[in-house]
Amino acid sequence: MKTGSASKQRRFLGVRAGESDVRERSAHSATGGTIRCGGMSTLRQRKDVKRKDLGQERQIPDSREDHAKRTQTSLQTWWTGIWVAFGVVLGVSLGLLNCIYVATLHENDLWFSNIKEVEREISFRTECGLYYSYYKQMIQASSIEQGLFELIYDNKTESRRTINVLQRMNIYQEVFLSILYRLLSVQEYLDPIYFYIYTVFSLQALYATSLYATSWLLSDSWLAGALTASWYILNRIDTTRVEFTISLRENWSLPFFALQVASITYYLRPQLKPLQERAALLLVFLSTLWFSLTWQFNQFILLVQALGLFVLDCLDLISPDKVTHLYIIQLSSLLVVWLLQFCNPMLLGSLAVSFLISTLLVRRFQAGLKRGGPLSQLARLVLGGLLVLVLTFTINFLTKKSLQLRSDEHIYKFVKAKFGLGSTRDFDAKLYLCEEAFGLLPLDTFDRLAGTLVLYPYLCTTSVLLAVLLFVALRNLIGSQSEADQHKLGLRPDVSYNLLHTVLFGLLAYSTMRMKYLWTGHMCAFAAYGLCGRELWGICLRTLRCHTPAKLRLIRYAAPISVLIFLYFKFWPKVMEELSELREFYDPDTVELMTWISSKTPEGAVFAGSMQLLAGIKLCTGRSLTNHPHYEDQALRERTREVYQIYARQPPGDVYRTLQAVGADYVVLEDSICYERRHRRGCRLRDLLDVANGHIMDDAGENEPDLIEAPHPRFCVAIKADDPAYTRLFKRVFQNKTFHVYKLRKRKPRAVGGSTGADV
Repeated sequence: MKTGSASKQRRFLGVRAGESDVRERSAHSATGGTIRCGGMSTLRQRKDVKRKDLGQERQIPDSREDHAKRTQTSLQTWWTGIWVAFGVVLGVSLGLLNCIYVATLHENDLWFSNIKEVEREISFRTECGLYYSYYKQMIQASSIEQGLFELIYDNKTESRRTINVLQRMNIYQEVFLSILYRLLSVQEYLDPIYFYIYTVFSLQALYATSLYATSWLLSDSWLAGALTASWYILNRIDTTRVEFTISLRENWSLPFFALQVASITYYLRPQLKPLQERAALLLVFLSTLWFSLTWQFNQFILLVQALGLFVLDCLDLISPDKVTHLYIIQLSSLLVVWLLQFCNPMLLGSLAVSFLISTLLVRRFQAGLKRGGPLSQLARLVLGGLLVLVLTFTINFLTKKSLQLRSDEHIYKFVKAKFGLGSTRDFDAKLYLCEEAFGLLPLDTFDRLAGTLVLYPYLCTTSVLLAVLLFVALRNLIGSQSEADQHKLGLRPDVSYNLLHTVLFGLLAYSTMRMKYLWTGHMCAFAAYGLCGRELWGICLRTLRCHTPAKLRLIRYAAPISVLIFLYFKFWPKVMEELSELREFYDPDTVELMTWISSKTPEGAVFAGSMQLLAGIKLCTGRSLTNHPHYEDQALRERTREVYQIYARQPPGDVYRTLQAVGADYVVLEDSICYERRHRRGCRLRDLLDVANGHIMDDAGENEPDLIEAPHPRFCVAIKADDPAYTRLFKRVFQNKTFHVYKLRKRKPRAVGGSTGADV
């Protein structure tokens, strides 16, 4: 028994010993030993080695493929970066080219660098001279604080009145620029007038670059941007008038409006990251704020823009949250401007503010308006739209009543008269209606736009995308059952916004020619998008049943390149010829008048006359005025109508008392107004005054039956005859071929017998 148990024990220990020996050998082999193992251990080890070798052989091709993919991705990233960088550089370069182009045209047209300072200032015609005069006033002030004080308590712009110019007018750009000029060390190298005009011209670079960015964002191709900038420059007559109206408010404002449209386009792009959205909203706010701060027509333009967003929101073409953010930005910008303009009541009483408030109030009902069947949803949308309109006009009416606001009455009178809804005898309304700038867009505008090939792709793009927009709107209203059907034909939010933007501002431009500058620049961007974008060409190729990615890519690049080549060969010689034409400023009569006023009249003298001329008198001489071209004030409009009686059929005593009541010391009569032939009969200034006074107009022609013959001759004609009735009240002190200046004689104190006289 002992022997058996010992044997079993030895077997057990042998097995354990064998296993231990195998472990030692395996460990030694793993550490590089050369011990030869028995059959089974060797076989297992070789199988493991084979498995490892096979795994390594399989990993080598995979790693090569991954490396090739990473290399290809890296190259694509570098190529995309270079492509985008080239597009950015090209956009900035084209913007600078546009800036240099208009600056050169301005220099060549006036020989600005060689004429006298008074001639340079006279070149700022009409209201441009008034705005520039405040920049000059700030430069000449003893300090920045004193300059601001004189603007806030101004008693020279309107005689016998103290007005806050910063509240009344949009001149913060002049204030900012004058402060910048005083702080920067550029006085030794650059005159104030050059610092001013170069700043305005540099904004044209921003304008062209913003349009470039808009078309690039829409089409994903900087070729569209290049085509946009080229069209904008070649259609200069219809896209800008900056070279001869430098300080006009639109030349400060429209570049920032174009930047705002580009920012909104980027903001409405799908799949933006939160940081990108916040950055885009910040840029939208800043551009909207500066645009609103620099132009008094900001409220009407933002109203049109808000109406477009409202329509797109109702049609479910834009995210409701994004629309709300844009509404808030527009309203916030107007309120900030309202504060900066010392609580200007015209902004609070604007339709834009009332509409934005109404829309935001109705927003919480928007979800309910879009539920139910098609007919129910349509009825609710119509009801919601009517609710917004009723609420808008209610808020606007109550605001104007509480503020006793009448500053913008002339604009609504003009709109009513233009569409035949108001009186056509109103002097203010007729003053606008008779100006060509406020008439319908001339048809020759379309001929010029067609000559540069911008009109045809624009009309084609707008027509096709409008049809797509209506289709998508109906599909959203009815509700599509198939998800595939929803992706078959659609319209991106950024494209939808720009489409409605160009349609609305196109209608505004057609109704009022002056507003075409809001439309034509964006028209160039939208037409370029049509040529370079995927949507339009994709629809065309699918209609022809030959759509492939290669064909789409080919036509997207071939079309704009072909147009650019055509534009180069057709218009480059004309541009060079235009740049080679040299002219010179020549207005000796006005120069003589300004020189005489500066040297022969006291600094505190008050002048009466036409709005356009008085703006130049303030700029060139610093004298006080009775009226001026900034027409957005009810009291000023009434005073202007009274002063303009110098061109009506009024007795000399009445004219004298009117001028004396507004504090005038001198009155300037212009032959170009007294004997005007520029406008047709019925639109001459003297005709407007005659009709407003109930008198028959001059010359042969029809008159309304209730008009009567005037009992007195025309004042501006009769005063030149030196009749005693006129000479005892007015003394001629200056005259040339264009202007006649009369000084109001001072009344003698009333004598005991009651007779009156006048000083000689």
